[in-house]
Amino acid sequence: MNDLPICVTCGVQYAAPRENCPICEDERQYVGWEGQRWTSLDELAATGHRAVVSEEGPGVVGVGTDPATAIGQRALLVRAGGGNVLWDMVTHFDEETVRRVRELGGVRAIAISHPHFYGTMVEWAHAFEAPVYIHAKDRAWVARPDESVVFWEGETLELGDGLTLVNAGVHFEGGQVLHRSEGSYGPAALFSGDILQVVPDRRWVSFMYSYPNLIPERPGTVRRALSLLAPYDFDRVYGGWWKRVVRTDGAGAVRRSAERYLRFALDED
Repeated sequence: MNDLPICVTCGVQYAAPRENCPICEDERQYVGWEGQRWTSLDELAATGHRAVVSEEGPGVVGVGTDPATAIGQRALLVRAGGGNVLWDMVTHFDEETVRRVRELGGVRAIAISHPHFYGTMVEWAHAFEAPVYIHAKDRAWVARPDESVVFWEGETLELGDGLTLVNAGVHFEGGQVLHRSEGSYGPAALFSGDILQVVPDRRWVSFMYSYPNLIPERPGTVRRALSLLAPYDFDRVYGGWWKRVVRTDGAGAVRRSAERYLRFALDED
């Protein structure tokens, strides 16, 4: 399906040609300044895009694209005893990408933080015969419906091998993060995409309803996310872009970041 339309701005692949991208028309994103533009996997290959695979931390391998597509995020291959989980998604996808990921053990499951990162998730699901876990609250944003997409409900979902999805609800109602318990593959870690955005000062994270349009997240939503994450210990927080990683005291960094955010959001001294 290499000719299916892909929005240039957000990088999400649609099931059929269309005039608009609802994900970009939403107030959390934006339509490119040149207007709505489309590409495809065939066009990306023709213009020289290629996979970039590089270690991001203990038991964590980054999968990105050069040159970067859409908003430039990279995915993460999260190592676990029962097989790798692909956290988040990129747009570019080809046989070379599949080969390199298979060499690292393949993918047993896929989980994506929020709609801006849906990319070519169905292509990946089919290639690796892996389910894609999306929170049911974000069902309406899935641009290419497919039987491989599994919609889950509630606050948490166990994926096995110490991996747990948490519906933090920041940025999107279905916004989810992935927690990995400490084990043979590395220290306990939280994989947050931009649900909890690792900022340039990598001792901190932040919380936004819209990043490009600078709309802050609601305090009640941040408090809920903090409460849901309180039971989990983690040393590292992996954000959505290369090297955006809190490397020590990740749980403390999230807690302090939320307290700072709420102090400013509520104008508290």
